[in-house]
Amino acid sequence: SRSKVPEPKLCRGDLLEVPRTLFTHFGIYLGDNRVAHLIPDILPLISKNKSAIAKMVTNNRLLLGVIAKVASVRVDSVEDFAYGSEILVNHMDKVCSQPPLDGDEVAQRAEKLLGSVSYSLLWYNCEHYVMYCRYGMAISYQTYQVISTSFLSLALLSLLDTSTPLQVCHLDQQPFHSSFSSEPSSPHPF
Repeated sequence: SRSKVPEPKLCRGDLLEVPRTLFTHFGIYLGDNRVAHLIPDILPLISKNKSAIAKMVTNNRLLLGVIAKVASVRVDSVEDFAYGSEILVNHMDKVCSQPPLDGDEVAQRAEKLLGSVSYSLLWYNCEHYVMYCRYGMAISYQTYQVISTSFLSLALLSLLDTSTPLQVCHLDQQPFHSSFSSEPSSPHPF
């Protein structure tokens, strides 16, 4: 059973973050103890049982959803969303160069996108969803960090093996920085 974590005062349109072991999960507060969030879930793909689908997403459902690249934007209680973890509120406001939209507009964007969506761990995840809703641009700082770290790791590994020259495409920093602009880099459902 999950322990109850004290909830901060939340306003409609707040961006919520819940730190997990390997990543951070994101959602948008809708009011009345409800959070809209994008979560990988295999069940809607294989069942039409609405009551089963409405139940909290298990780890197995989530992992199979990641593999199958299917997710849904759904509404859960704040407690179910947090799953016993501390909730950070509007932390991305300090990181994002774009000012947040009005809280009601943020929540309306989140509600408009409810339902099944395609999923990509790197290119369309819960962070892309909330960043679009709150700031008007679908970006993921977690994805940027993974890509940057992976590229750096590859370069460092190549330095350890001097018998094989590093053979990767030259990437300057510009393409990564441009993904943080307000211009969409690829089509999304919004």
